[in-house]
Amino acid sequence: MDETNEVLRKAPLFEALDEEGAAALRASVSEVRLGRGQTLFSEGDEGDRLYVITSGKVKLTRTAVDGRETLLSVLGPSEMFGELSLFDPRPRTASAVAVTDTVLAGLGHADLRPFISGQPGVAMQLLKSLANRLRRTNDVMGDLVFTDVPGRVAKQLLDLADRFGKEGEDGLHVHHDLTQEELAQLVGASRETVNKALAEFALRGWLRIEAKAVVILDIDRMRRRAR
Repeated sequence: MDETNEVLRKAPLFEALDEEGAAALRASVSEVRLGRGQTLFSEGDEGDRLYVITSGKVKLTRTAVDGRETLLSVLGPSEMFGELSLFDPRPRTASAVAVTDTVLAGLGHADLRPFISGQPGVAMQLLKSLANRLRRTNDVMGDLVFTDVPGRVAKQLLDLADRFGKEGEDGLHVHHDLTQEELAQLVGASRETVNKALAEFALRGWLRIEAKAVVILDIDRMRRRAR
C-alpha cells in the first residue's frame, strides 16, 4: 500500500493536494486489476471514472470504420487517463487495454467533483493534464506531416525511454512491452517501414533490439535523429 500511495502522490491529480486532502481522496479510490490484453473500457462506453496507473502499462486505442486499430499512446505508473469525460460527460473517445498485468486506482467523478469545487489546484492540475495531452496530439500531427519515419521512430523511442527507461551498464534499457505492430501504430507507419528504421539504427550502433524492448546505446545520436 505504501508503494501504491507513493505512485499516487506523483500523479498530477494528487500533486495539488496537501497530505490531508490526498489521504481523503485516496479513501475514495477503488483498485482495479487487469491481466495483459484485458480491456478496461471500450470506445463509445459511458465514462464516469478516471484512472491512475499504479503499476503496469495501458494503451489507448481508436478503431477506424474499416476496423483498423490506431494506437494513440502508452501510459505507465503515475499517469492518468479518463479525465476528459469529467469535463465533457460523453461516451469514451478511446479504448483502454492493459499492455501488461496492470493495477489501477479508479476515481468516480461523483467522488472527485467536491475536490474540484473546493480545491482550485485540483482543477488546474486536471486542466494542465488535458492541455499536455492536446500539446502532444499537436506534436504528433506535426510529426506526421513534417518528420520522416526514422525521425518519428527515434522520437517515440526517446519518449518511451523518458517514462520507462532504466539505465544499465550497457545502455538505457527501454522495456516498452509493445509488439512490432503496436510500435508501428504508435509511430503512424507500416510495420515494415518501422522495422527498417530500427534495423538501420541497430546497424549504426545506436541501439540494440530485444524482445518488446530496445537498449539505447547512443542517446545523443538518437536525439539528433529525432529532430
